[in-house]
Amino acid sequence: MAVTSPSSFVPDDAGIVRVPFAELADRLSAALLRVGFNPENASDCACLFAETTRDGVYTHGVRRFPRFVAMVRSGAIQPNARPLRRAACGALERWDGQSGPGNLNAWRSMERAIELARQSGIGCVALANTNHWMRGGTYGWQAAGDGMIGICWTNTMPNLPPWGGIAPTLGNNPLVVAVPCRSGALVLDIAMSQFSYGALEAYRARGKRLPVAGGFDFAGQLTVDPGAIESTQRPVPIGFWKGAGLSLMLDVVAALLSGGNLTSEIPADSLRETGVSQVFVAFGPDGCFGRSVDEAGDEAIRFLKSSSSSTGAGIRYPGEQTLRIRAENMARGIPVERPLWEELERIADD
Repeated sequence: MAVTSPSSFVPDDAGIVRVPFAELADRLSAALLRVGFNPENASDCACLFAETTRDGVYTHGVRRFPRFVAMVRSGAIQPNARPLRRAACGALERWDGQSGPGNLNAWRSMERAIELARQSGIGCVALANTNHWMRGGTYGWQAAGDGMIGICWTNTMPNLPPWGGIAPTLGNNPLVVAVPCRSGALVLDIAMSQFSYGALEAYRARGKRLPVAGGFDFAGQLTVDPGAIESTQRPVPIGFWKGAGLSLMLDVVAALLSGGNLTSEIPADSLRETGVSQVFVAFGPDGCFGRSVDEAGDEAIRFLKSSSSSTGAGIRYPGEQTLRIRAENMARGIPVERPLWEELERIADD
């Protein structure tokens, strides 16, 4: 059976509208203006949401927008706050996100890391006191688009049990690694669970079983039922104990570098998941390396695809499907569920 990425799930055509990218971004921007964003932040934040949906990561794009607006209205997100530099040591800088919009804070942090890399060959921005960054891969594509190798990660509220445990005492702590290449970019964007909660929701909404076991049911057995895993809140870490260990280390390093919160200090509430810690690293430009970045990426892809497919579905490199879905959605329009499109209209007109 071919493994289908959860980000490829699109509702049936009868249940969606296809919206031109510019129209979607304008609608989101109008809604953000309504809840107190200034014009610059509204436009930039809306574009990031629209780009995430354009690229097929539906669980972290427009579908999350109403929840994002609710956090703004509750005061958890300060719509016009900007990151503030608190300290610097060479190419490492520590910034305070001041509870600003998570995707804008992350974009600006990677932008600063890229600027530092242009000066020194490497740049690192550690960000404290920020919010959910939405799609982590956004900032990998950002670095690769500027010809840089990019690495970034974030901690989260406790939502992942450690291997051998029941209570969630780890974060799902997404990790992104990006390398530019001629075909676009290699962009790995992974959570620390086998399936993120957004992916579980997407599979359940489609009535699909998981292609491999993704967590535990109430009997303590590994299961491919996404709803059961959502109910127990016991997703399995990638690589079992290895993913659990990696989650812990990402959490500690992010908190130490940024001077921010550990997972244990972040509210365990998706509407109050504030004060997270993040790290953004950029390497480059291309002349800093012993070989062409494009050449290395292309050779890695060529060798990867030289393996025979065991499923008949072909072998994809990280980021390949994103480029395909991006092109399709730009040509056909961005898919948005009709009820959600109507809700965006109400928010913009409220």
